[in-house]
Parts: sequence; structure tokens; C-alpha cells
Amino acid sequence: MYASISASQWGSPTAPRRALLIHGLTACSSSWEGLAQLLVAEGFFVVAPNLLGHAWRRGTDYSVSSLVDDLQPYFIKDTFYDVVVGHSLGGAVALSLLHLLPKTKQNNVILLDPPLEIEQTLEVHKSWFLNEVTNVKTIQELVDYFGWSRRNCMLHAFGVSMCDPTTIEGVFSHNRPWSFSGLLRNIPSHVKITLLASDPKFGAVCHLEHIPCGVERLDVKVLPGIGHCLHYERPDAIVDAIQLPRAKL
Repeated sequence: MYASISASQWGSPTAPRRALLIHGLTACSSSWEGLAQLLVAEGFFVVAPNLLGHAWRRGTDYSVSSLVDDLQPYFIKDTFYDVVVGHSLGGAVALSLLHLLPKTKQNNVILLDPPLEIEQTLEVHKSWFLNEVTNVKTIQELVDYFGWSRRNCMLHAFGVSMCDPTTIEGVFSHNRPWSFSGLLRNIPSHVKITLLASDPKFGAVCHLEHIPCGVERLDVKVLPGIGHCLHYERPDAIVDAIQLPRAKL
């Protein structure tokens, strides 16, 4: 893995496939380590940017549209990714950047438990994240609380420690009303979206009633028994959702 202030990369730039991974609120690019390693094994070159407000990157506007604008350099000259994956806030960002995807190829986008409609519970979510960045849990506390691997707990704590209350306040105040489900109603013909939702009993923030029904090029799956951080708990399910033939390495 090669990390910088703006992104992490895995694999060879000459690999036959490319993946772009967009992290969620309080996370950082290295949080994708587990999934990225699986993708590299499948012949991918993986790029994971650090969103504004994360990994010590600071800004003044944390609206999703500004986060998308900040990612435009990753799409210069119609740069193509075989798959774009966005988790949580990163899912809303991925859903908002469809216009940047090349129209000459079929683009696969995977959304991991994106918060489509949380206006009614926005203050609750904001309070939770503010507490997370002001009272950063130890690695052992995270292991005991979430049951994740020690590696994933370390990566989670790393991201949280580089995020501050200003980012949290900005994300929630600059995106009101918080409503992104409408973006799923008209998916461009060159885009296919797979939405992997967490189990409502295990902290899902994406609820089926907020997902439009009967939308072409939209596949929705709920992963029973899996919490909000699918990339920590079931990275294999994400790889399966890409549904690409194995690369000839």
C-alpha cells in the first residue's frame, strides 16, 4: 500500500482492472485495506481517495457536491474504473458523481449501506459522530464493542483520530435537507448500481422504504446479520457483487 495525504493505492497501475473506493464519514483511505487486498488478488489496481475533512484534509464546504468536485481529478480524460465502491457517506458521494463516469463504457457502482434519507434522524447521527471524534475509543474497546478484527479496529481508530468536530458539523449542516434517494430514480444507461444494505437489526442506515422500486439497472441486496461497516465484516460479499470474470494474471 502506498499512502499520501490525499489517497492510498494498492496493486500495480498496469493491472488489467481499476477500482475506486470512497470511504465514509470519519474514515480514511486506508480503511479499505481488507477489500483492497482481495481486489488486488483479482487483478485490480485500487485507488482510495481521502475525502475533504478526513486524513487531516481540511476545507470550508463539506456538501456532497463539494466532495464530488474534489474528486474530479480522479476522472480526468475519462479515466475508467471497472468498479466504484462507496461506503456510507461515500455511497452518497458515489451516487452523486455518476455524471463523471465515462459514457462510452458500462460502469459498475456499488453502494454500501448509504444514508439516503436521514433528515428525521440527522441530529441523532450528528451527535453520535461528534462523540466518536471527541472520545476516540481504544483498539481494544473497538474490538470488544464491534467484534471486528484487530486490524480493522486499528484502521477505524486511525481514521477517526484524523477527523474533528468541524468536519462533522460541516457534513451535517451543509447537506440539509439530507435526501439522496431521488438520485436512484434515473440511473444513466451507462451505469449499473448494486446497493448492499446492512441488516436493520445490526445498525443499518439504509432502509428499504427509502429505495425506489422498479428502477432499471438497480440491484438491491440486504446482508442478514451484517452491520453498517460491510467492508470490515463481509469484503467477500462486495467482491462477489462486482460479478466480473476472473482476470488472467
